[in-house]
Amino acid sequence: MTSSLVPAPRPVALLLAAGGGRRLGLGPKALLPYRGRPLLEHAVAVLRDGGCRQVLVVLGAAADEVGARAELGGCTVVRNPDWESGMGSSLRAGLAALPAAAPGAPAALVSLVDTPGVSPAAVARMLTAYQHGARLAAAAYRGRRAHPVLIGAEYWAEAARGAVGDAGARTLLAARAAELTLVECGDVARPDDIDTPEAWSRWSG
Repeated sequence: MTSSLVPAPRPVALLLAAGGGRRLGLGPKALLPYRGRPLLEHAVAVLRDGGCRQVLVVLGAAADEVGARAELGGCTVVRNPDWESGMGSSLRAGLAALPAAAPGAPAALVSLVDTPGVSPAAVARMLTAYQHGARLAAAAYRGRRAHPVLIGAEYWAEAARGAVGDAGARTLLAARAAELTLVECGDVARPDDIDTPEAWSRWSG
């Protein structure tokens, strides 16, 4: 007698990479040169190396150029036409695409393209937290909440409602603080985001 095992649904990665990098002044962050390739490719590799089987990438600024220059084979690309209104619109676009792009996905691991210090080990810890029952979780660095953020499917609608301007998932996490699991990652990753030329110089030098 034989039986086939169906793999349990796993969180899908949702990578927000739509910003135009106006404050940075170097063009779309997704195309910043990092270790010889666009920063977007690095961010995708981190998610995959950390254990994410499926990656949705939200593009906005210079989407055609980003798609042409960055190798995104195997990723699902979501276009955000409202990217100029802030990161919240990218989170909404990604969450709206999940039911069709990843049917049955139980959670989304939301990551940002401009956090090169996030490591595969941090991603793996977030996925382990999910396996241990966490439905809403955030990476923490010395106890301070940052990215990536794990959002269970039951929270997606609420997350989308609160994603206004550059707020992202902040409104949801504040409202559901009692249900939030913090996953310490300060020993394996750094939370720095790239918003200024000075910040970028610390990574590109």
